[in-house]
Amino acid sequence: MSLKGKVAWITGGGSGIGLAGAMELARAGAHVVISGRNAATNASALKQVQAEGSAEVLQLEVSDAKAVAQAAADILRRHKRIDILINSAGTNLGKRNWNNVEVEGWNEVVAINLNGLFYCCRAVLPAMRAQKGGLIINVSSWAGRYASTLTGPAYNATKRAVIALSESINAEECVHGIRATSVLPGEVATPILEKRPVPPAKEDREKMLQAEDLGQTLLYLASLPPRACVNELIISPTWNRFYVGGLEKPKT
Repeated sequence: MSLKGKVAWITGGGSGIGLAGAMELARAGAHVVISGRNAATNASALKQVQAEGSAEVLQLEVSDAKAVAQAAADILRRHKRIDILINSAGTNLGKRNWNNVEVEGWNEVVAINLNGLFYCCRAVLPAMRAQKGGLIINVSSWAGRYASTLTGPAYNATKRAVIALSESINAEECVHGIRATSVLPGEVATPILEKRPVPPAKEDREKMLQAEDLGQTLLYLASLPPRACVNELIISPTWNRFYVGGLEKPKT
């Protein structure tokens, strides 16, 4: 399906998976709105996406429900529609395991990974119902299906919840032509790896999925015809450290 004339909103579009997806969708003809909370990162990302096609940027903290509602309203005012929402904004903690996670850290992860994703979905659904169609892609994680000490309880719990939230959209909104996909990547070499207690070595990152692999995955999902819903897509590195070992262990 051609993406020409489509409007796509990508949260967390300033770097990593979100940026890679934005570049692919812009290259395919969609008008892409990227949002992120860091102004400098947003500006750099916008240049990269505009080099591929039509794009604009919004500075947005997805954990702010009022700001999310305003962002969606602004996009609709300018473009009259939102065809695709990709929720890629996410975070994790350095102190992430049961022996050191703090309440404030837990709340931060829930606020962005789950509440923020919910706010964005809720903000676009009325317009998608009115236009009788829309695609929501929620970036979950391998950890959402296979909980791990590597990623910690807050990340595991929120990414598992993303899968349930996506499926609830399909259950309620399929009659309006709206479909949702949970994407569950294994390890991806993106900046979030720097938040790990022990960041992976360069040689390990080279064997991981790369951001552009996920960008192409998002493009594939966005290009399917409206009659096709991929409820859940798991993608992992061929050399998968969850299978072969070599994962860094949290300190106890």
